[in-house]
Amino acid sequence: METTSRTVAQAPAAEGGQQLSSARRTVDGYLLAPFPWYGLDEAFTGPRWLMQVGTSADGSVEHGSIGHGDEPSVRNEFVSGSPDEPKDKFAVVVTVAANPVRRLADGTGQLEATSVSSAAWLAGVGLLSFTWPMQMDHALRDDWLEQQTETAWVLADDLSGPDWSTLSLPVDGVPAPFHYRESEFGWVLAGTTAQGVHVGAYGRGMSAYGLGFAVVKDITAYDA
Repeated sequence: METTSRTVAQAPAAEGGQQLSSARRTVDGYLLAPFPWYGLDEAFTGPRWLMQVGTSADGSVEHGSIGHGDEPSVRNEFVSGSPDEPKDKFAVVVTVAANPVRRLADGTGQLEATSVSSAAWLAGVGLLSFTWPMQMDHALRDDWLEQQTETAWVLADDLSGPDWSTLSLPVDGVPAPFHYRESEFGWVLAGTTAQGVHVGAYGRGMSAYGLGFAVVKDITAYDA
């Protein structure tokens, strides 16, 4: 799969809500990106918040995430008395620069291309970072995360496979096709835009079917 390095691209899994806040970047990293950021469109009127940006081996900003709705807790908690309803309801939009294979400035190597699969994998790993099974012993979590991360990688490398369906959602007001899949922990989708970026998203408690995406007009207006 043509995508960013898994070592660079993987968002660190948090152990609690406090660590999510400490892992956030300021808006400065987002302002360094040479591409537009995407979030949910104006139909979504809830809270929006910055998460973190990811850089390539040459230090350039290559992707980043913006959250919408409730700030998710790590554990897949549910509302008391409602076992089928998640406690937090959120959607995270991941923007990935659509880059070709390119050489490092110092000539020591090259950066891999990014693709829709890159967005699908980043979204899949992002969902994993907030979905530790509650019954799992802490000592087993690293093995679980490694296994599930590899599964997300394999799934993202086969977007035409049976685990994915096609979902049409508006991007800047125009319907666009997305690859979509659901799991016991939430949903993941990925597609591309006319603005030179790929868009991934993940969430739980909010239906993906009613979402729309649009360029963020003023990233500095988001809470850091």
